[in-house]
Amino acid sequence: MDEIRASSTPPQDDGAVAFPGQKQEASVMDRVKKGCTSFYASSQETLRYVKAFFVGWGKKMTAKSEKEAAEADLKTAKMQVQATEDAENTKKRT
Repeated sequence: MDEIRASSTPPQDDGAVAFPGQKQEASVMDRVKKGCTSFYASSQETLRYVKAFFVGWGKKMTAKSEKEAAEADLKTAKMQVQATEDAENTKKRT
């Protein structure tokens, strides 16, 4: 009798209807979204590195003293670090 009662009780439903493949589709969309966001962040990082290089190079070429050239190098390094940090933050948000 206990076996009949245990097998005849339907499982509890939490209100969510799950169709076969729905979870997989959501994970595929999540992966696509994460991939696109990662690509975007990497592209932005690359462009910012290139910008930092040319800004630093231009300031170095127009520097009138060793101090200005050193400041140009420092600005280039700061811009590159900022580009990396922004890209990492964008990737972490996903």
